[in-house]
Amino acid sequence: MASTEGLVPITRNFLASYYDKYPAPPLSDDVSRLSSQIRSLANDLLLDSPPSQEESLLIEEADRQPPHKIDENMWKNREHMEETIFLLERSHWPATLQQSSAPEDVELANVLGKLSEKFEKTLNTLKSFQAVNSDRIFNTVMTYMPQDFRGALIRQQRERSERNKQAEVDALVNSGGSIRDRYSLMWKQQMDRRRQLAQLGSATGVYKTLVKYLVGVPQVLLDFVRQINDDDGPMEEQRHRYGPPLYSLTAMVIFIRLFLFLSWGRFDANKLKRHQVAILEQAVDVYTSEFESFIKFISGVFANSPFFISAEAAGALETRKNDEYKEITIPAGKNFEVSFSVDSVNSYIAWDFSVVQGKISTLILPYRRHESDQGNFCTVLVGNYKLLWDNTYSTFFKKVLRYRVDCIPPVVEPMQPTNEAE
Repeated sequence: MASTEGLVPITRNFLASYYDKYPAPPLSDDVSRLSSQIRSLANDLLLDSPPSQEESLLIEEADRQPPHKIDENMWKNREHMEETIFLLERSHWPATLQQSSAPEDVELANVLGKLSEKFEKTLNTLKSFQAVNSDRIFNTVMTYMPQDFRGALIRQQRERSERNKQAEVDALVNSGGSIRDRYSLMWKQQMDRRRQLAQLGSATGVYKTLVKYLVGVPQVLLDFVRQINDDDGPMEEQRHRYGPPLYSLTAMVIFIRLFLFLSWGRFDANKLKRHQVAILEQAVDVYTSEFESFIKFISGVFANSPFFISAEAAGALETRKNDEYKEITIPAGKNFEVSFSVDSVNSYIAWDFSVVQGKISTLILPYRRHESDQGNFCTVLVGNYKLLWDNTYSTFFKKVLRYRVDCIPPVVEPMQPTNEAE
């Protein structure tokens, strides 16, 4: 079992400094150009024939912005690639195209076969990436878990959970569920697991004690699962850095699928023209090439990204971000005090204080435990103020404290001149 002594979960500032080493390569300009062209071709197909209900749902999705999550976009790309491969299978072509032996239709059939092969290759690349990344995360977590029977039980539980989820998906497919239904279920399963982990990280009281000491989950791991996917947490930096190119590729594959879907529904009245097929070929070539390049790049980023860093490293990054912050490690069973003086009332200062005048100490804010917080307080007396961080309740765990104290003098309204009567 790897030691978690002195470690804290990765922070957004740490990921920002880490991602600086891995700038995202820009997408080809062809992605934007061909996405626009293929969407325009799809719109042209709707001029003389309004969309069906099923087509309207896909059009609505094409009109929406892709979700602001890396993993959700990965699943979206996987879903729409599989849907497009379905359309490219000969059995799902328009009947007239399946039965035709005209030279132009034979040529189109050959093109469609090649496009299907390209999507299959890219889809397998994505599936492999997701499987490898999932195993890497689990194995990394397990290095911090007890390496006795408890670790073995956790591994068995994971295997059982994966089998149950797959059985749920298989049951849906066997009952006639669509590709869309299947991916909606798989994403729901992933989000349910994420919520369960977040709840585990937020455990309190007796349950938290059981998780930490009987199951053996270290506190730093509980903190990690609680905050890693917060809207403004560490993963937001990942979404900010690497989301935009992936979101563009998500939109592109939806446009490709939309064009094919509309084309098959109107094939008898609007056979695909050579220029349309040429644009479709280019779009699929660029999409599959750019997506595989993105997967190769992001795989390297993820493979080297840690889950935990030392408290000192985290503090150093925060201090570099704002040199006015101070940091101190408070050993278990100890407390830490900051004293300073205030020489005017109605100043604003921050946090838990007592104010001392001679031998009289007046409690300003009540003593209580906090996760983390910030605030301000308006001084009421001139004197020496004291901030006290108490870690005496902790028997084993030290705390890394990062703090800043601001003392802002009161604003004095300027005196308005009075006009004396002459």
